Amino acid sequence: MTKDTKQTRRRFLKATGGVAAGAALAGCSSGSGDGSGNNSSGGGGGNNSGGGNTSAGTQSGGNQSAGQQTQSIEGDPSQTLQLINDTITTFDPIAATDTASGTVIQNVFDSLMNYPNANTSVKPQLASDFSVSDDNTTYTFQLKDAKFHNGKSVTAQDFIYAWERLAASSNSQRAYFILDSVNVQHETTTQDGSEVYQPNSLALNAPDDSTLEVTLESPFHSTLEMFAYTSFAALPEGIVGDIEGYDGEMSYKQFSSQNPIGAGPFQFDSYQSGTSVDVTRFDDYHDGRASIAGIHWQVISQASSQYQYFIGKNADAAQPGMPTSQYDPGKVNVQRGPDEQGRTFGTYGPLENGATVQYMSVPTINTYYVGFNMAKVPKPVRQAFAYVANQQQVTEQVFKGRGEPAYHLTPPGIYPGGSKAYDQHAKQNYPYGYNQTQVPQATKVMEDAGYSSNNTYSLQWTQYESDTWLSLGKLFRDQLQAAHIDMQIQQADFSTLLERGRNGQLEVYTLGWIADWPAPDNFVQLLNPPQTDTSQSDPISYLNWTGENGDAAQQATNAYKRISNNQAPTDQAGQARDKAYVAMEEANWEDVGFLNLYHQVEERFTYNWVEYPPMGAMGPSRDMKNDVKIASQRN
Repeated sequence: MTKDTKQTRRRFLKATGGVAAGAALAGCSSGSGDGSGNNSSGGGGGNNSGGGNTSAGTQSGGNQSAGQQTQSIEGDPSQTLQLINDTITTFDPIAATDTASGTVIQNVFDSLMNYPNANTSVKPQLASDFSVSDDNTTYTFQLKDAKFHNGKSVTAQDFIYAWERLAASSNSQRAYFILDSVNVQHETTTQDGSEVYQPNSLALNAPDDSTLEVTLESPFHSTLEMFAYTSFAALPEGIVGDIEGYDGEMSYKQFSSQNPIGAGPFQFDSYQSGTSVDVTRFDDYHDGRASIAGIHWQVISQASSQYQYFIGKNADAAQPGMPTSQYDPGKVNVQRGPDEQGRTFGTYGPLENGATVQYMSVPTINTYYVGFNMAKVPKPVRQAFAYVANQQQVTEQVFKGRGEPAYHLTPPGIYPGGSKAYDQHAKQNYPYGYNQTQVPQATKVMEDAGYSSNNTYSLQWTQYESDTWLSLGKLFRDQLQAAHIDMQIQQADFSTLLERGRNGQLEVYTLGWIADWPAPDNFVQLLNPPQTDTSQSDPISYLNWTGENGDAAQQATNAYKRISNNQAPTDQAGQARDKAYVAMEEANWEDVGFLNLYHQVEERFTYNWVEYPPMGAMGPSRDMKNDVKIASQRN
């Protein structure tokens, strides 16, 4: 096994592009990011099932403790859930980096662990039990008696095959999950001057069909959480031949777009590219038959069209489908909450069609921000942006209160010490005015740098196509004029924005990040200066934050090294990580690589004939649909 694991990890990331390739996905989040829940890409991160995690609230809506509906309904198992989705890219769990694909994958494939009802505490899914060695490096899982959709029993060897694909397949976009984040023990070889994974060297063992042993190079505090990500889902051994030793039972194209086979509660039925996806109930599901016959996703990319589809009662739920431009906070009637997870429940309406729908909100683990290419945009300009930004005003006026002001990249729910510590640190230490617009300070920092009304600084703001973010851009543009900054606004489709970012062509841009796993590492990794260099292949973010930027860049680099060197699930390592997380946040404040703006609160709007279990902080892409109930009559 390789010994220089820290250097190997860094070089592996550069060699393989081991970052959230969709960058504002889950991992980053794309789409509107406008408080409407229309995050079409996300990590993971963007987010092929998250993401990007209190105990699961598994009781259904009529129960007051679960709190979703005012009265329970009797479900009709012959009904199909009608939903809306965005553009699908793939059904391969190791290839998907967008939330739209991950939403389907989450219901077709099962993993060892799962976030029940999208809550942040993981529980076994295909595992029936597990144990961990005293040194926290060997995990032994006992598997349930479960079947794939093709009738084959799920075995430990199926997981070994699936994870080898994750590490070695040319189709994998998440190899860094297993080789770097979890750091399953493996060997590397030198290729073109970089160390890359040596196929078939993962430290995985199957003593028998129902036992899987996993050995890590070193302890990792979020191992079980990572194993809940659908990139680690079980696949029938040999189903595709894109790794060494397998010819494949079907072509990759057939598996990834026409016949994905998993062990989830729903089996794949059909896909009409750009139009719709259908899955049907898998009657032999190991956790019991789903309460509905299947799910139909209508693929609609435009937020306004999604909303009209919902208003026409063609979809049972508006998620996505309630764009901020159509949202009226005065129509929200909160009847219960917030509960211990910050969730509220009530009604919304009436809609244009006269209906009043069920409403729930939950603070999810995400952050939306304005990012800077620090190699192109001088520090005084970045600081001027920070001075004029009033996060409270932005959240209330631009995003209509559909979130919380953001001062840290790490969301409140996973910030060291929790939301109270988050608020206290921001109120006491944020250097650009807590909930203030400070145009005079922005003007001064620019004038101190030599700018004036006769010597303005010009730059381009690039955003994904969204009326809400366009209004934000105009707000910044107007405020910054007094600070001698001339800002031009350009909108681009999401893939174009990301491509420009990876190529170092952006100046100032808008993106977001949603959780792959519920820990600060998943967010502050975007601030690790060595991984932000756009001259390298597939940087994890587009900051170009290097040592040339001064002390803050070095502070962030050193802090991330401390995080990397203290990954064990122990109190001592956790305390070291917590200090380093805060140090990275403060370094970002100093140099303003990311100007954090708001943490979106996820909302769900459903017609009264549907009963959803309450959703947790991991958000809708982690939310499985097998326990949803639908009444016999939709009216």
